[in-house]
Amino acid sequence: MNQRYRAYLELSLAMGFVGSSIVVGKLMVASFPVFLASALRFGLATLFLLPLLFWREKKLPVITVKDWLFIFLQTVCGVFLFSIFLLNGLKLTGAAESGIITSTTPAVLGLISFFFLKERLSLKKWSGIALTLCGVLAINLLGTTLNTDRGANPLLGNLLVFGAVVGEALFTTFRKLISPKISPLVTTTLMSLIGFILFLPLALPEALAFNFSQTTTTDWLMVLYSGLVITVIAFLLWFSGLSKVPASTAAVFTGVWPVSAVLLSYLFLKEPFYPSHLLGMVCVLGGIALIAFESPRQAGKKGHSKINSDLQTPRCEG
Repeated sequence: MNQRYRAYLELSLAMGFVGSSIVVGKLMVASFPVFLASALRFGLATLFLLPLLFWREKKLPVITVKDWLFIFLQTVCGVFLFSIFLLNGLKLTGAAESGIITSTTPAVLGLISFFFLKERLSLKKWSGIALTLCGVLAINLLGTTLNTDRGANPLLGNLLVFGAVVGEALFTTFRKLISPKISPLVTTTLMSLIGFILFLPLALPEALAFNFSQTTTTDWLMVLYSGLVITVIAFLLWFSGLSKVPASTAAVFTGVWPVSAVLLSYLFLKEPFYPSHLLGMVCVLGGIALIAFESPRQAGKKGHSKINSDLQTPRCEG
């Protein structure tokens, strides 16, 4: 498979799994406190990743102080704050409104790439970002109009979910500033370990006060899925795809996140599915197609910063 199209597939699958975090997150916070749930997730991921890392790569590569800094910042934004904002936000606002907020991810990431990574966006990319944003907004607008259950504190909840969106955008941006010699597996392992360490002091008091005897097999399956699928598999796919394309291109694929969330909410949470959802998904797929069928020559003509042109060549395994 062409590496560019392989990257598109990896990015789409990764965001599909991230979309499932909305459903899993709602189920987890109904059974576990936020910090405990997050510590369990990243602790489980670390237990799986460390042996895999030393089996595949034998040892850690030499990591510069600069790369350590960006890995730490990526973890703080895309793991620690993202989890805190999203899980607490989901407790306070409705699912439809959460979807509207997460639908801003392509625009936020595209703008961050434009202003901070100095990526020049082609007309197709601007159009793709706009069409994707319109699509994922359309998915939720009718649902919000008809949904009277907006949650306990929708304003605060929406602000928290938007904080998760910004964290996700910074998460992707910082990855583009890390040396491409550091593989997706190394990055994912280090982020899971650092995330677990960050959550542990906050999770311990919750664990001491928590009655584990009340948990069910389903509760632990949610933890297992969150740790292995949403964290390990989704992170590896995202980092692998991101190593092959500019962040502004990856921005469009974050539109898969709210589409996945809506579909999975419909299937597993039995939330209503409206005709606007279908319209929105068509727009999202159209936005992705605008980017996916931009020729490599066109992308090269538009140019990226030196950092991003260097990072487009994959140098690591996924």
